[in-house]
Amino acid sequence: MKKALSVLVVFLMVLLAACGNSGSNSNTSQGTTTSNTSGGSQSSTNTGSGDSDAAADDELQPEPGAKLVVWESKEEKPFIEAVGKKFEELYGVPVVVEEVPGGDQGGRLATDGPAGLAADVLTMPHDHIGPAATAGLILPNDYFEEETRASSVESAIIASTYNGILYGYPKSVETYALFYNKDIIDTPPTTWDEVIEFAKGYNNVSNNQFAIMWEVGNAYFGYPFIASYGGYIFGNNGSDPNDIGVNADGAIKGFELFKKLKEILPLNTGDITWDVKTQLFLDGKLAINIDGPWAVANFRGQVNFGIAPLPAMEDGTPMISFSGVKSYYVNSYSKYPNAARLFAHFASSKENQLLNYEMTGIIPANKEAGEDPTIKNDPVIGGFFEQFVNSNPMPTIPEMQAVWDPVAGALATVWNEQADVKAILDTAAQTIREKIQSGK
Repeated sequence: MKKALSVLVVFLMVLLAACGNSGSNSNTSQGTTTSNTSGGSQSSTNTGSGDSDAAADDELQPEPGAKLVVWESKEEKPFIEAVGKKFEELYGVPVVVEEVPGGDQGGRLATDGPAGLAADVLTMPHDHIGPAATAGLILPNDYFEEETRASSVESAIIASTYNGILYGYPKSVETYALFYNKDIIDTPPTTWDEVIEFAKGYNNVSNNQFAIMWEVGNAYFGYPFIASYGGYIFGNNGSDPNDIGVNADGAIKGFELFKKLKEILPLNTGDITWDVKTQLFLDGKLAINIDGPWAVANFRGQVNFGIAPLPAMEDGTPMISFSGVKSYYVNSYSKYPNAARLFAHFASSKENQLLNYEMTGIIPANKEAGEDPTIKNDPVIGGFFEQFVNSNPMPTIPEMQAVWDPVAGALATVWNEQADVKAILDTAAQTIREKIQSGK
């Protein structure tokens, strides 16, 4: 394991570079949001270069009277609030953090950005970059481009780039894996057959006690059932929207296993939320929880847990998860683009990525942070690393946005109604095709 961990950064560079392209934090935890009233007309791009660590006269300066609004997920809100306080102390720019799930921020930006109501800085999973960049909603990372490229793993740079332009300030890389309660199960299952067998003796539905749980109706977590037997979203490593593979033979085979698993998790998709399964895991009523590194902070010190790869498919084939990169982005309609650039750069620094790891368990995108002994020797990070070996990065093309709802609908229908898999996936593929053609 130590050897594997020592090459974590190198692996991550290869992983996404090979595919040229991750949910999304698709974590669906919800929070209250408010509107940013500081937005305004689109500002011109500053094309200088420099360092944000000090506010010298020849360096990028925040606009007079600047104040920033930042969107962040529930899990990372305490971290970004702490960063905001440090930023205000350094630059005199107050920062307000609004809680918005990562997967919702791209959509909010599309409507609230032009209206002057969006955050100045936001966090998006990398599959949202294409539509945001195409619509002119985000500014390139131009001022700090050279420094960002030098300090970030190559995979994160690739995933934060669209059409050759770097837009993001990478902060983390991620996939999901098994969280297992060591007080309930000594050794994590390595196959779904083992999960099913364990569930037969452990489940107590009337007492809300379950062997395993994940966000069953969430396409981000449903992807392994598409990909593990050879299905895919788009052809040519996720770059060809004319080749849709959600109803390929491999996807149909994987969904048959998915359909079968309701036997050990007899709840409808609407009843299996992130909040529900998180609380059950905290209460010691859920033995195995499928989640990502963003959830580590919720359980550290509360549950005696370990991290392991996803269980193999019925024939022993490893499960293929989605992997992703999250970066900060600057809203092109911000009234304070220089201050926003400074904040995105500051928040993604080595020091702050290490702080984020300490507070939330994220895997840093910064190369030096990834080499820090506290990360290289962390068994939790090692568990996620094992799953990274069998992961695919989410496609970055704008057409990816046409995929989420149809696949989520297919998951819900197959699971809740135990419907015919082929018919449902054929419908999902056709819906995706029509959404792409219509531009919706």
